[in-house]
Amino acid sequence: MEPKQLLDLVVNAADDKRAEDIVALDMEGISLMADYFVICHGNSPKQVEAIAQEVKSKAQEADIDVKRLEGTDEARWILIDLNDVIVHVFHKEDRNYYNLEKLWADAKYVNLDPVLKP
Repeated sequence: MEPKQLLDLVVNAADDKRAEDIVALDMEGISLMADYFVICHGNSPKQVEAIAQEVKSKAQEADIDVKRLEGTDEARWILIDLNDVIVHVFHKEDRNYYNLEKLWADAKYVNLDPVLKP
């Protein structure tokens, strides 16, 4: 699967579990870790866990190797490493605190309008 297709799969999975403020950063030329970072949040640990599990499940259904899944114990910041796409699912309060969008301010935002449900 191409990285952009994987990005769309991840965004759809997060959107299906009502993740909020989903953004994707194009990391080309900025980071060697992945092509894209996806950042989103839920409003409770239960929702954060549900979003992460949906992303993991949809990736596995598409035969995508989940290299790493961290943070499920507290469900405040769950990281899902899918090689070409790294997903950060935050609790709302923690997202504001860590502010990854500012940390990676050099990255371009990917337009997700065609992927997200209205």
